[in-house]
Amino acid sequence: MRARPPSILLLGPALTAVSGVSTHLNQLFQSGLAKEFRLLHFQVGSEGRRETKVGKLLRFTFSPVQFLWRLLLERPSVIHLNTSMERKSYWRDMVYLIIARCLARKVVYQVHGGALPQAFFKNSPLLTALLKRVLHSADTVVVLAQEELLAYRAFAPGLPLELVPNAIDPGPDPAWKHDMTGQPLALQIAYVGRIDENKGVFEIIEGLAMLVSTGRQVRLVIAGSGPDETRLRSLVIERGLENAVEFRGVVRAAEKQEIWQQSDIFVFPTYREGLPYALLESMAARTTPVVTAVGAIPDVIDDGVHGVFISPHDPHGLAQAICRLDDDRALLRRMGEAARKRIESHYTTERLATDFRCIYLRLTSGVATY
Repeated sequence: MRARPPSILLLGPALTAVSGVSTHLNQLFQSGLAKEFRLLHFQVGSEGRRETKVGKLLRFTFSPVQFLWRLLLERPSVIHLNTSMERKSYWRDMVYLIIARCLARKVVYQVHGGALPQAFFKNSPLLTALLKRVLHSADTVVVLAQEELLAYRAFAPGLPLELVPNAIDPGPDPAWKHDMTGQPLALQIAYVGRIDENKGVFEIIEGLAMLVSTGRQVRLVIAGSGPDETRLRSLVIERGLENAVEFRGVVRAAEKQEIWQQSDIFVFPTYREGLPYALLESMAARTTPVVTAVGAIPDVIDDGVHGVFISPHDPHGLAQAICRLDDDRALLRRMGEAARKRIESHYTTERLATDFRCIYLRLTSGVATY
């Protein structure tokens, strides 16, 4: 009887959710991996669900049972657990990890950002010891950033670590962008992401207010939603920026691509990050990033080559960086071109599929299902 390819069960939010992890899962399912492995999906977490408090309680209660049943029914060779170093995600996903190990399944434990392990339970030696045990129970721990790789090595020596940065399909090259002929006078700025104070969104508005007060012609498009959207809209009104700021809400596919195509600069002064897809998308579209050097961002960008680094909590520095690029459109064009080349050479879905192919093959070597 002909052997079927090994099955990989990927845990994460709904594939239709507006989430970086959902984007990651979709890329794996749409890549060449789907021809070599039987990729399956098991939904965890609240993203992509509409549920009442009772529904949430039922999910907490029965999701581990459903997961156990799925393992017994599908008999996957590898469990690819997508989590983060956030308290809620950690405790929830630890249950799935324990179940997978009890059934002797291989586990890929991929960490999508959050706190570094040294800081996660820094005031509790007991919980820190538990975290080390959890990490060592996985067959492979995947991180996004060089900073994380070094931190996990120091935290848990001997941990089976892999560095696998996020990736995208760069799409057609908009080489026409930043053509000096017919360049619009107003600088087009974009923020695409979760509207959350920790993303530096309030610094963006304060920096924009400084630019407008000096007579700069700039326009900002904000795409996304989040818990601080109402406060941010109020600040826009308070600063008198209604004519300079447009809120687009959640955008997908063609609408998001249109924003990148029409924008000169992507601003993302986040305080803490993994590797944001919005950064990779902006660079692929030759939209020059002005960002903070946190998480995996310094792995992707060389300051002054592919974009501009600023400090967190610094609206004045943000305004200065935008002024610099507004005054030197040739520099803006060169950075956009370099950013595009950086994505094409290091951050494509083909590279992502190759990285996980190597991990899956190593874990399923000698495994066959019939």
